[in-house]
Amino acid sequence: MAIRPFQLHRPRTLEEALALLEEHGDDASPIAGGTELLVALKARVLHYEHLVDLKKVAGLRGASIDAAGGIAIGALSTHHELANHPVVREHLPAYAALSDNIANIRVRCAGTLGGNLCFAEPHADPPALLCALGAQLVLERPGRSRRVPMQDFITSDFTTAREDGELLTRIDIPRPVAGASFAYANFGHLERPAVGVAVGCRPAGSGLAFEVWVGAIAGRPVRLDRVERALEGAPAGEAAAVARRAAEAAAGTLEAHDDIHGSADYKRHLAAVLVGRMVDAAARRQAQAQT
Repeated sequence: MAIRPFQLHRPRTLEEALALLEEHGDDASPIAGGTELLVALKARVLHYEHLVDLKKVAGLRGASIDAAGGIAIGALSTHHELANHPVVREHLPAYAALSDNIANIRVRCAGTLGGNLCFAEPHADPPALLCALGAQLVLERPGRSRRVPMQDFITSDFTTAREDGELLTRIDIPRPVAGASFAYANFGHLERPAVGVAVGCRPAGSGLAFEVWVGAIAGRPVRLDRVERALEGAPAGEAAAVARRAAEAAAGTLEAHDDIHGSADYKRHLAAVLVGRMVDAAARRQAQAQT
């Protein structure tokens, strides 16, 4: 199906882009890589009179280390760029690996992290791991800038906390605490994940503390506090088994959708399996980092 006619704007500065979005209001949408939006436009699920192409806007790509030692990622960075960026590969290897396995090479080369997050398609990889990493999203509009924690940004399927006229310009990831490690894995028979699990692991007293997030199973990432509590004080060698049992017990309470990626019960089972595996992977990486 052909896309309905629209006017394409190609600003070169952030100020120009924000002014265009403010001028045209609900009739306008930003477009980055277009891997999500163009599909919706072709299907005529969405229509806008004006598209504001952000590709030529300077300063919205790349990754760098900020003054506090965290990682600042430009929202227009493609998944392929992040998978191969030396800063991301050195300081956020789990995220580099995630980026290198998103969908297919065409999507990785065109799709952007900011576009992925703002479209909020529930079967996406980045949100769960960004939650575990404690990411903060920087949103800008004329005369105002604000920060939203990643865990609060996606509110439901295809819905975010981004307000009209705002642009996501940067994703800030704080410097991980000493000895912290992260792991992520997904599973699905299509190019989108049916379930994705992200785990963070850090030293805590004489043991380890874990943060566990499940993504793609519902409209937004879900934190498994019950699993985290079960892991408190668990020996590192037993963490995977403890996590798997706790995840199986918690699975029944997980919101999950029946769709082309699988039944709700199937996804809950996958989540429990992946939680055990990623807890084990994160604990092993943490142990290796200490040797």
